[in-house]
Amino acid sequence: MEKPGMIIISHVYEIAKGVERLLQEVAKDVAIEVIGGVSETEIGTSFDTILELVNNHPSDHLLAFYDLGSAKMNLEMVKELSDKSITIYDVPIVEGSYTAAALLQADVTQEAVEEQLNELKIDK
Repeated sequence: MEKPGMIIISHVYEIAKGVERLLQEVAKDVAIEVIGGVSETEIGTSFDTILELVNNHPSDHLLAFYDLGSAKMNLEMVKELSDKSITIYDVPIVEGSYTAAALLQADVTQEAVEEQLNELKIDK
């Protein structure tokens, strides 16, 4: 079975790129794509850019991490329209994505990843 990929959605370009940089240190073999901001200078998220990111992602199953509520709303709309399987996690963006990336790199089962992420779950 194909290893799941990851997407990170942040309202700020620098946050997304910083998380990506951190994850690349522990998960060189995991397909991780990030979007930050509406542009490199404008804060926000965009349904269209998230949809494009998902459609162009090499993995058919994606673990999705986000920073704030409107990013989750856009992810949920994309999930409805995409043929890909997307699991959205309500966890802190850094800790949650880092945990998932490290476990995927170690070829841990998705169930084990879910178990670890459930311990980090927060109301967002």
